[in-house]
Amino acid sequence: MAAPQGPVTEPIPILKYENVVNYDGSYRWAYETGNGITAEEEGALKNAGQKDLEAMSARGQFSYTSPEGQVIRLVYEADENGFRPQGDHLPTPPPIPPEIQKALDYLATLPSTPEPNTRF
Repeated sequence: MAAPQGPVTEPIPILKYENVVNYDGSYRWAYETGNGITAEEEGALKNAGQKDLEAMSARGQFSYTSPEGQVIRLVYEADENGFRPQGDHLPTPPPIPPEIQKALDYLATLPSTPEPNTRF
C-alpha cells in the first residue's frame, strides 16, 4: 500500500508519463507518481463526420491513497451520455421502496398521453 497523499516537503518523482495524440484526434495519456498516484485516459471522436452524431468519448481511471490509508480507485466513461464514474468509495442511492416501485411499474404500462396543443 502506498503512503497517503498530503502536504510534502520534498518533490514527488514522476515514475511513468505517457502522452500520445494521434492524427485523427484520438489520444492516450497515463502517469504514475512516487507516492502511489496513478491515472490514465484514452479518448476518440465517435461518429466522425456525421453531423449531430459526433461525440467525444473518453474512458479512464485514477487511484490514490486517502489520508486514512484507503486506496481510492475511480473508473469512468464520458461521452454523449454524460460522465459515468464507478468506485467503491462513491455513495449509492437507497433501494426504491416496494410500494413506489409497484406504482412506477404500473405507470409504465399506461398508454402515453399526447402533448396538449399549446398555442400562445
